[in-house]
Amino acid sequence: MATATSASLFSTVSSSYSKASSIPHSRLQSVKFNSVPSFTGLKSTSLISGSDSSSLTKTLRGSVTNAQTSDKKPYGFKINASYKVAVLGAAGGIGQPLSLLIKMSPLVSTLHLYDIANVKGVAADLSHCNTPSQVRDFTGPSELADCLKDVNVVVIPAGVPRKPGMTRDDLFNINANIVKTLVEAVAENCPNAFIHIISNPVNSTVPIAAEVLKKKGVYDPKKLFGVTTLDVVRANTFVSQKKNLKLIDVDVPVIGGHAGITILPLLSKTKPSVNFTDEEIQELTVRIQNAGTEVVDAKAGAGSATLSMAYAAARFVESSLRALDGDGDVYECSFVESTLTDLPFFASRVKIGKNGLEAVIESDLQGLTEYEQKALEALKVELKASIDKGVAFANKPAAAAAN
Repeated sequence: MATATSASLFSTVSSSYSKASSIPHSRLQSVKFNSVPSFTGLKSTSLISGSDSSSLTKTLRGSVTNAQTSDKKPYGFKINASYKVAVLGAAGGIGQPLSLLIKMSPLVSTLHLYDIANVKGVAADLSHCNTPSQVRDFTGPSELADCLKDVNVVVIPAGVPRKPGMTRDDLFNINANIVKTLVEAVAENCPNAFIHIISNPVNSTVPIAAEVLKKKGVYDPKKLFGVTTLDVVRANTFVSQKKNLKLIDVDVPVIGGHAGITILPLLSKTKPSVNFTDEEIQELTVRIQNAGTEVVDAKAGAGSATLSMAYAAARFVESSLRALDGDGDVYECSFVESTLTDLPFFASRVKIGKNGLEAVIESDLQGLTEYEQKALEALKVELKASIDKGVAFANKPAAAAAN
């Protein structure tokens, strides 16, 4: 199948945003928008494609000789490739394509790749790409501290993948220990970094990470993010296909958690405004919730949703980097510590700034349809159980947690 252009191929790494009402930056807060900013992940960032050649596309074509000083960001400043990103689990099915996509970012100066094995080859391969960032590899626990030194963003896709018949809960014991160990190292070596948790089950691993950081005395809820971007990516894609809409314009907020019925696409808040039948709402909601299983079954034991997850995670990394770099209009959906509901963690739209999470967008939970309100109440039970399970695991004695 032919593709349009190399520019359009890579445009979707990044997040879209439009100007919104001014939000105070001084503290984490809930904010009510009369008009919620656009959120599609497909349009205007430093990686945008289209008629205007993006800095990323120029780099890929070899036409940028000094991205650090010559390119302009859409928010009015020169690009400064000055951020360090570490990928923990870089040799895995998600880690490899994710590392490639991060290597393409003109905002990254150094890319650290960590895994327990097989990461040297990945780093050597990526180091040949003619983009500004330098790639370094780190293997095993003895090199983890060096990997994390002075890092700005830590991305954690490490863990075992889902297999046919395996639920996210089945992954819990293995991945919970992996996340606990890695976050302990983050707390000790780069406590001020943004932490992106991809390892499933996210509904439990994010609370585990929070508890670990609390014990280390460095917990900052504004800098811990559960990456739920894939749910938004899927929702936008499926709605665009169902309603024959231009994908770049579609925006479906997804709230709740990141597993099964805890994933709640708010189809009534789709932008552009579109009408759905009851049957379409049910069909789309179930498909978005079970999309991971759809991929696991299609791969028939050969893996899980690695490529789409890497794509979605790269989009969230790029959003974080833009925020760190001074972009004042960065919005994503993420599973974070939240006061939107009676649960301690909840996925919703958030505004990200230089210091991390600046606001959760409470208007997403206002004016829900009856279907959405019932689904919200139903998901809370399962989500609470997953959160509690993560907290309990993190607070077990070390010997018990290892079993």
